[in-house]
Amino acid sequence: MSELAGKHALVTGGGSGVGAAIALALANAGATVTISGRRAEPLEQTASQHDNIATATGDVTNEASVSAMFSSAHERSGTVDIVVANAGAAESAPFKRTSLDLWNEMLAVNLTGAFLTLKQGHAGMARGDWGRLIAISSTAGLKGYGYVSAYCAAKHGVVGLMRSLAAETAGSGVTANAVCPGFTETPLLVESIANIIEKTGMSDEEARASLAASNPLGRLVQPEEVAAAVLWLVGPGSDAITGQAISVSGGETW
Repeated sequence: MSELAGKHALVTGGGSGVGAAIALALANAGATVTISGRRAEPLEQTASQHDNIATATGDVTNEASVSAMFSSAHERSGTVDIVVANAGAAESAPFKRTSLDLWNEMLAVNLTGAFLTLKQGHAGMARGDWGRLIAISSTAGLKGYGYVSAYCAAKHGVVGLMRSLAAETAGSGVTANAVCPGFTETPLLVESIANIIEKTGMSDEEARASLAASNPLGRLVQPEEVAAAVLWLVGPGSDAITGQAISVSGGETW
């Protein structure tokens, strides 16, 4: 499979979970892929799985770090054609106990991080006539969930950002879309399950079932299913798909 041969993709948060699945899917489709994250070890573990994947450490909440990350990717593999702003984090707290620090942390990683990543990526695309800007949002960007108000606010912001960006880039050959997974089998979900177990006394199986119950399919989304949506958005025939918030949730949201 080489439909993305000659394309260079940068995926933030590419060391594990959804980011790693996206990186591997893009590499398998022929793209040269740069994955980024704050920790080198998980990046290197993912990169070791495919010859087309290289790494660049960086912090998406820091503008200078994001700029350096793109410079490193460009020096190694040329212009970045596909940007997937995937890095994120989730913390829970009742709204009345959501501190300003927690609020700022969720916006910094999930929204500002996407903004800085996409801004840097778009700047490079402006010199060409083709590009794909994708942000991994969440069903929390399409509906509300209790006890994660800061996370929901950030992810709703990501969806709005992509809709605005799509309006600006229309007709340029650059598209901008959000992908919104439901509860997905990732290390981040494992942390959420541990939190549920600690606060409710549920077993691991019960906690997983409580999250899977929101999906009409009755199961958790798999990272490869999210990656498949990204592949569609960057593949042949995707030129007219822009400004969308694509729910990968078994019908939980639309």
